[in-house]
Amino acid sequence: MSTVMGDLAGAAAGQAGTVPVQSAPHAGGEGPRLSVVVPSCGRPLSLLRCLNALYAQTLAGKAFEILVVDDGHDDATRRLVNGLAEENESPRLRYLRSDRARGGPAAARNLGWRLAHGEIVVFTDDDTVPQEDWLAQGEAAMRAGPWAALAGRVTVPLGPEPPTDHARTTQGLERTEFVTANAFVRRRALQQIKGFDERFTRAWREDSDLQFRLQDQVGPVGRCETAVVVHPVRGERWGVSLRQQKNAFFEALLYAKHPRRYRTQGGVATPWLFYLIVLLAAAVPLFTVLDIIGSAVVSGLLCVGLILRLAAQRLKGTSHRSDHVLEMLVTSALIPFLSVWWRLRGAWHFRVFFL
Repeated sequence: MSTVMGDLAGAAAGQAGTVPVQSAPHAGGEGPRLSVVVPSCGRPLSLLRCLNALYAQTLAGKAFEILVVDDGHDDATRRLVNGLAEENESPRLRYLRSDRARGGPAAARNLGWRLAHGEIVVFTDDDTVPQEDWLAQGEAAMRAGPWAALAGRVTVPLGPEPPTDHARTTQGLERTEFVTANAFVRRRALQQIKGFDERFTRAWREDSDLQFRLQDQVGPVGRCETAVVVHPVRGERWGVSLRQQKNAFFEALLYAKHPRRYRTQGGVATPWLFYLIVLLAAAVPLFTVLDIIGSAVVSGLLCVGLILRLAAQRLKGTSHRSDHVLEMLVTSALIPFLSVWWRLRGAWHFRVFFL
């Protein structure tokens, strides 16, 4: 492990190195039954924590392989994975690099499962911590039923202090029906539906699309509550909720592909409050130009009142630290406009009536 940490330090200092497309081919022997695919994008320390948890699995090392797909083309990630592969013979660890940097987790996962050897492909993320019996529990459940795929359980631990809005959003993973932070899929099922739709270039809804296509074209998708991964809340820069509004673009794509399942299996409700805020904000200059000052004032006050209501909803049950309160106030004033923009842009791009 000291070699790996030294490599990480060297990469951080800017050392250069030749980057292989992937590690050397497997040299004979009985193949693994499971292949764990872990897309990663510039988070080597989180990835190290995940890989350590995979090395600690109760399942025999020869029963599975690990494929890390470097979507960020990150030298520290390459050094980490290749260093661990040299230090640990079993399970076999392979480093893969996508054709283009930051092509998205859907493309990275496709590269991983297509080069996998196991009959069951297991997906997780580089910021999770699989429990030690994760693979054993998931494999047993897959072999016990006619499943095309299974979703395991994701837990998001929170500290004793009230969570931030971002932490509470991350905790929503615990209630998600099917998420690729913890998913077991038969390789032949992935082949049948041709894997992930790479138009989902963000880590958003590519897993729901996979689930719906598996259900429609292959067979049932179940749950395994005993196959558990922990998903710690990742630190984020200020205003993460603003950047997340682009997810609405991919909501439109999911709806365009699966309108019935979207309505019945966890689709996001139309944010009418956001549309009302945008309309009220647009009414202010319109009424002002028309010299209907009273209506302009009322529209402006209603708009501000609804923004404050949104901020209060987001602050309920979360941290009331001054910096967090300020972030909620500022971002609540911008979120409705960004959300509506990305939803309508997605509707136009994918030619679907989506509000």
